[in-house]
Amino acid sequence: MKRVIVGLSGGVDSSVAAHVLKEQGYEVIGLFMKNWHDDSVTISDECPWLEDSNDAMLVADKLGIPFQTVDLSVDYKERIVDYMFNEYEKGRTPNPDILCNREIKFDVFMDIAMNLGADYVATGHYCRKGTIEKNGTKIHQLLAGVDGNKDQSYFLCQLSQGQLAKALFPIGELTKPQVREIAKAQNLITAEKKDSQGLCFIGKVRLPDFLQQQLKPKDGIIVEVDQTLDIYNQALPIFDSKEQELAYLSKKPEYAVSDGKVVGKHQGAHYFTKGQRKGLAVGGTKEPLFVIETDVEENIIYTGQGKNHPGLLRNVLFVTNEELHWIREDLALKDGQTMQVMARIRYRQPLEKATLYKVAGGLYVEFNNKQSAITEGQFVAWYHRNELLGSGVIA
Repeated sequence: MKRVIVGLSGGVDSSVAAHVLKEQGYEVIGLFMKNWHDDSVTISDECPWLEDSNDAMLVADKLGIPFQTVDLSVDYKERIVDYMFNEYEKGRTPNPDILCNREIKFDVFMDIAMNLGADYVATGHYCRKGTIEKNGTKIHQLLAGVDGNKDQSYFLCQLSQGQLAKALFPIGELTKPQVREIAKAQNLITAEKKDSQGLCFIGKVRLPDFLQQQLKPKDGIIVEVDQTLDIYNQALPIFDSKEQELAYLSKKPEYAVSDGKVVGKHQGAHYFTKGQRKGLAVGGTKEPLFVIETDVEENIIYTGQGKNHPGLLRNVLFVTNEELHWIREDLALKDGQTMQVMARIRYRQPLEKATLYKVAGGLYVEFNNKQSAITEGQFVAWYHRNELLGSGVIA
């Protein structure tokens, strides 16, 4: 009998994942990951991880499977939290959920599971795994979940063949309502539990609040840039090559205070991210202001009116070789090659048509349509039909 270790988070998805595996005849063990215990940063009085681990324990008890808690907080701090601060200080916007999957759930946690004699690790993600044979080699595929509303393949876009080989996604064939129905039918305490928001470690704490406690506030100015600014209305130069054109189009505009007017103050440019609308506290504009650029060196936020402001829109981005990742290593492009794909630059974004161009230094992604708020440090992921082929960090 194959042994599967399920990451029980205390939520409904992982609870039902454990139930489904048991029904399928696996030997199932539940493990709760404790990723954080620095109480100085839990802003609310609630202690969500205690409540969550308790729910996970009750679910395991109900399903009749062994249960234990593992403390991964040291790894978590090093690999996720420190990395995030580092990125924010550089003015980039990291995605902790993708990193948590790559570095914690399918690495540190997977090692623990393998040491416990597991054949597989399972999570409650809405995605599916496929396996095909190619030239006598087994190749694993990461496929979108059946529930288009909840597909979470994007969060797993950094997994490797080695990690996928040992992963199971038991609820990928189900929709969220079906998952809740199963939990109800099994009388699982998590059946009605709300989906967790916020970071995958500090429970109910919002990311900006957490960061604000760690990164020191410093006063700066908010500059509003008009759509009529010259750089938005320049004619395109003549390019000698496609690569030259892509390099030009992937560059973001450089702003100076003289490009606009000062409309307000802020507490620190590193708290803001491109495309952000809330938290600027500047009134009196015809259309709402959006952040179009943050300058963490000078501590200035550049903004523009309306979500169609040209400062928000670009259709080419670049990924360096160091931050380029193919799940389907067999399909990885060589320099000079191109590929038509569907791609997204954030979770929940509908897939958009794009072309990949591999060059010596990395990979350009050229979207057919302009994308709003392409943000450095976030992940772009590309698909063919419902299969996620690869991803990279936006440079």
